[in-house]
Amino acid sequence: MGKIYFISDLHLGAGTMDKPLDYERRVVRFLDSIIDDCDELYLLGDIIDYWFEYKHVVPRGFTRFLGKIGEMSDRGIKVHWFTGNHDIWIFDYIPQETGAIVHHEPLMTELQGKKLYLAHGDGIGEDTKAYKLMAGFFRSRICQKLYSLIHPDWATAFAHRWSRHSRLSGSKFPDYLGETREHLVVFAKQYIAQHPDTDYLLFGHRHIMLDLMLSRSSRMMILGDWITHYSYAVLENGQLSLDQFEYQDDYDVEERTGVSIAF
Repeated sequence: MGKIYFISDLHLGAGTMDKPLDYERRVVRFLDSIIDDCDELYLLGDIIDYWFEYKHVVPRGFTRFLGKIGEMSDRGIKVHWFTGNHDIWIFDYIPQETGAIVHHEPLMTELQGKKLYLAHGDGIGEDTKAYKLMAGFFRSRICQKLYSLIHPDWATAFAHRWSRHSRLSGSKFPDYLGETREHLVVFAKQYIAQHPDTDYLLFGHRHIMLDLMLSRSSRMMILGDWITHYSYAVLENGQLSLDQFEYQDDYDVEERTGVSIAF
């Protein structure tokens, strides 16, 4: 039985990165380091900072990363890609070209004899009118069709300017808020109360590393990110652990980001 890996919030292509190609190479180095003992890989959302699929146009960038995902799929490794709030507009290109299995909703599954609840985490526990309105807009087929009529160069430039402006003007994602204020923790406790046989709940989205026992037999994890933490979870022989990828190079985190990033 091999290992099962979980990562989230890579935000490949984010406009606030000074050296996006070096950043992408680091992600690929991590995938190279796990490829020989990996049975399955779960990408829990916001893998690409902005993605929109046109019928005949492929977005620029991500060549090394998408090629590595395709290589892993060709080797028989199951790759699961959950859409997040940044890469929500993934349709058929990713599964057809890379072999990844795309999930647009949370997933309850059983792995290595353990029951897991997996989701990116956006909107979970945050049942606000503003979120519902925005989510409905982005998921609307009519809105997607209208957006696709905009020239790709204009649409992409607009999306990157909007994303960059929101990050530069926003504050850093808050640190852990505590069990009563963290929406994902509140949701996880409610979910465990209704599904006590769930062993693990895994989320992305919040950009913090969290490993929390919910009961004697249930745990939840928030996977951190690949902006500052370079973190991942691994399931081996039914045991889940949260870790960080160690690397050796001259690529400094502060030099790469240059700013505090809010998502």
